[in-house]
Amino acid sequence: MKLRTTLIILAALPAFLFGQSYNTALGMRLGTDYGVTVKQRVGKTTSLEAIIQSSLQREEAQVSLLAEQHFPLISRRFNVYAGGGLHKGWVTREGTEEGPVYKDPFGMSLIAGIEFSLGRLNLSYDFKPAVNLTGGKHTIYSQTGVSLRYVVAKRPWLNGNDKEKRRRQRERERRRRNKDKEGFNWKFWENW
Repeated sequence: MKLRTTLIILAALPAFLFGQSYNTALGMRLGTDYGVTVKQRVGKTTSLEAIIQSSLQREEAQVSLLAEQHFPLISRRFNVYAGGGLHKGWVTREGTEEGPVYKDPFGMSLIAGIEFSLGRLNLSYDFKPAVNLTGGKHTIYSQTGVSLRYVVAKRPWLNGNDKEKRRRQRERERRRRNKDKEGFNWKFWENW
């Protein structure tokens, strides 16, 4: 019982930390579909991801824009994420004399995955089901993929200069607290 409680606390504790160690990352995505992916952090644990891909299963190219929420597991470098967004596809193969293969798809996509960042490299594996609201070869389909991204912009506090700025800020706060202590006699009863 104690072990289970400890594991739950350790698993939940990092959720209050920052979810990513980078601001911007771009790279390639390989899996059931292949293409290019760009991730941009827009909040403490929130990012936007744009994926441009071509399908190995269907005769189409597709653009997806997804909002994702990140949850750190061990640190901000190793986390899980989930989210959703919209996708738009274009049929890449011409139809026959009877008409096109199928109409251009448009719909909603979900995503859930796990990612790990080490230095300037970011590696993720995800599952991305999609529902076509209009067009498409199928109404529902799913994708899995591995993305390898290069971190273009790291989080600001990871730079060496920011460590010095944080140290100076802590020193200013310490001096301010000491000054406040000198300005008010906390042991007022000793003066009576």
